[in-house]
Amino acid sequence: MHKIDIPQSIIDRVLERRGALHVHADLDPHRTALVVIDMQNCFLDPELAASSVPAAIEIIPAINRLASAVRETGGKVFWTLHTVNEGTLQDWSEWFGMFRGTPEQVRIRAKNMAVGSRGHALHPDMDKRPDDTVVMKDRFSAFLPESCDLAAQLRAGGYDTVLITGTATNVCCETSARDAMMFNFKVVMVSDATATWTDAEHNATLSNIYSIFGDVMDTDFLISCLRKNVPRNSAA
Repeated sequence: MHKIDIPQSIIDRVLERRGALHVHADLDPHRTALVVIDMQNCFLDPELAASSVPAAIEIIPAINRLASAVRETGGKVFWTLHTVNEGTLQDWSEWFGMFRGTPEQVRIRAKNMAVGSRGHALHPDMDKRPDDTVVMKDRFSAFLPESCDLAAQLRAGGYDTVLITGTATNVCCETSARDAMMFNFKVVMVSDATATWTDAEHNATLSNIYSIFGDVMDTDFLISCLRKNVPRNSAA
């Protein structure tokens, strides 16, 4: 599990600018969506992983607990699946061109992110339920319109707050969080339900999001915020 360390200077700056340590703590559970980024075998299973993130295994219980709390309090869970096909290899050739190795090795890597492959599937320990929604994306960000229709689905459902979990913290999670805020969603990055390769990378992203793009909370605090507002919103 990552050791969370947001510099005190950033915390002080946020408090001075916003007047509160957690600007999104008073959230509406019924308008809250949990977005689980790429908790797939292609990132969690070392045999299939294109870019294995060992720490991602450790956040599965936190994501499942948060998913249960979001459903219980009236929100919805969305699972993103990073997807690669022949079109992606051509349209995003700049990214694939940076990989070391032969074209065939790149295609093998892409094969484990193809729809229907074992690599593309959610890790079997993820608690996905029938009423959850699965969306596919072919870029890092789940909020890039050319990549995924998640933003449109959230707006259609009346959701204005997104809780970002999954992997990798500083890649797909961070780009999704930044874009979500730019599309006017309230963004909360969940500090102990996101994971990447090192503590340094993880904390750099948390610091970026907390200082500019949204809020950062841990699972326990976030669940308390969700449950605290259920009576008020249920009676409204």
